[in-house]
Amino acid sequence: AEARSMESLEKQLICPICLEMFTKPVVILPCQHNLCRKCANDVFQVRPDRAPNGGGGLDPAPAPGRAVGTPGGAALGAAPGSAGAARSRRGPGPPLHAKAEQHLMCEEHEDERINIYCLRCEAPTCSLCKVFGAHKDCEVAPLPAVYQRQKSELSDGIAMLVAGNDRIQAIITQMEEICHTIEENGRRQKQHLGLRFDSLYGILEERKKELLQSIAREQEEKVQRVRGLIRQYGDHLEASSKLVESAIQAMEEPQMAVYLQLLGLCLPCRITDMSKVSMSSRPEPGYENMDHFSINVDYVAEMLRTIEFQTGA
Repeated sequence: AEARSMESLEKQLICPICLEMFTKPVVILPCQHNLCRKCANDVFQVRPDRAPNGGGGLDPAPAPGRAVGTPGGAALGAAPGSAGAARSRRGPGPPLHAKAEQHLMCEEHEDERINIYCLRCEAPTCSLCKVFGAHKDCEVAPLPAVYQRQKSELSDGIAMLVAGNDRIQAIITQMEEICHTIEENGRRQKQHLGLRFDSLYGILEERKKELLQSIAREQEEKVQRVRGLIRQYGDHLEASSKLVESAIQAMEEPQMAVYLQLLGLCLPCRITDMSKVSMSSRPEPGYENMDHFSINVDYVAEMLRTIEFQTGA
């Protein structure tokens, strides 16, 4: 309770114009607004036609066209919105709006610079708006302090975003390196896999060559044996054919002496011997069969189909 009381007291001692502790405070009756004398002189200009006669009575809080007095008897000038106040503040020379390029002016009080910040409405405003206008019940703060604080907060936010962007860029760079490494590892593993299968192809080709050579050797042996028998039977057939021709010629001889002379060559004996030649030298049944060279590769094919990468390596 004491802390709240002290805080309330401090707020009552703060000038709503400069937001500092009162310096020679001026009380504006009957609204009881308190201003520093200097701030009151800055806000209101003295109008000679409204100077008090004698004692310095206090006028109510200014409305357009009304004067405000000070405790010392000096009258404060017309309200800021009046034409007289504008003329009094400008004086001779160029209009005050010529400085609008350097200072933002209040839309409601055209001759007032925006110099405070309404914390409730979160909008910059002028001192008159705080004293008499829409922000009189709001808590305000000096515009430079709010500016510096928000600028500092924005700077910190920018720094955080920049740091976050740097981290994101570092992550992106790291992931790009990971992609490059994945591509390199994939290329290397493809090469290794190709070499492994090339090795299997080499083994299969070598084994295939050996088996083909075994078939070729037996094929040649069998063919050579059969061809030898063919030559043997061919020679016998040729000799037998010649003997038949000789026997036919002897049978056609009309002269008995010549015929007997031909028989004297022992032609019948030769015929008998030729007919007794054995014909048993022939390949056994199934000799031509080569089916014993058949192989079963089903289990090998199944094994090859089950080839898989080693997950535990």
